Amino acid sequence: MTGRGEPPEDPPENPAGGEDEYRSLVFDESFVRAARLQEFSAQERMGDHALAVRSLPGRAAHNGSKAAIALVVLIALAFATAVYIGFRHPYPPPTVRHAQPLKSTVVPLTPQDAVPGGTPTALYAASPAAEFRTGAEGINLPAIRRTHSFSESQVTAALTTVKDYLVGSSLDADVLTGTTTRPVERLLDPDQTAQFDRSMSAPVSDGRHSATGWLVRFDPEDVELADPKVRVQGTLAYAEAGADTLEVVSDHTFTYALRPVVSGPQKEDGASLFTVRRELHFQFDREDLRLHRLEVRTAHVQAGPQACSAETAGALVPLLAGERADNRGPAGTDPYATGPRTAALCGTLAVSSGLPRNPPPGPAADGSPARP
Repeated sequence: MTGRGEPPEDPPENPAGGEDEYRSLVFDESFVRAARLQEFSAQERMGDHALAVRSLPGRAAHNGSKAAIALVVLIALAFATAVYIGFRHPYPPPTVRHAQPLKSTVVPLTPQDAVPGGTPTALYAASPAAEFRTGAEGINLPAIRRTHSFSESQVTAALTTVKDYLVGSSLDADVLTGTTTRPVERLLDPDQTAQFDRSMSAPVSDGRHSATGWLVRFDPEDVELADPKVRVQGTLAYAEAGADTLEVVSDHTFTYALRPVVSGPQKEDGASLFTVRRELHFQFDREDLRLHRLEVRTAHVQAGPQACSAETAGALVPLLAGERADNRGPAGTDPYATGPRTAALCGTLAVSSGLPRNPPPGPAADGSPARP
């Protein structure tokens, strides 16, 4: 006999695996609608051999096919757009600007008297160059401001490149004596390299292939520097020459202490001064600014003391201490001759280096160097 507290001996009403196990399963409306099988209606079941249920169309497959078609159409449109843009680019192609050849003029300046001699220190002290600075310190950059089309950094790059060119072409001792041209050539636009090389290898006074239009050079067999400290003074100016072109103009006077090359000991007072005024016009495009290079458009050079008859295409020919200019004028030009034109120009050195500050008045040519 069992008591009330003992469990009944009959099996449980809901054994494991019974219906109550599925009570926790709830089928929401979306699950039911998504079922692949759906019961036919009463009218549909009245037909012969009607099935109890019917298959629903695969909605997932249907949606997948639509997505695939849309993807194919999108890819086709992207490809067509790329092809259209390739053939009809909305932006015009960049303009390729080639550097123009250098045009140069070299004017010898003839002294009125014998060239004064002395020590470099005494000569400089008695000349306008006494107030000049030494070397690269005499090439000062102006106040730098942006232009309409060029930033301040781009203007700075242009002026710095011009200063490097002036230092390399007018102050480098190896360039002055003809040992190297690399400090000048490396700064040139590649379009001017061939003209520069021809000017160095086969110089001629035709206004385009004069070596002294590009740089200052003396014949090392005849002349040497008596003082490596060249005196310099001048100005730099810049202006925008177009939306893609920046122009820089330099105007500097360089004064050198020279002496003749002689065997044996040199005389301390055997030096003389030689003055070169260089007015150069440079141009830069944006590629030049980026690559630290320049285009030399024009060069106007006045140098003396020299004889009017001096051939200055390959190197300047200074008159040294105690020498006088000959009576011959500049080389004549034959208008009937063929071949490269030669420039027949000459001026008078109004202020000879080493003379008193206020020399007696005398004739002067328009080409005489002005006192900066």
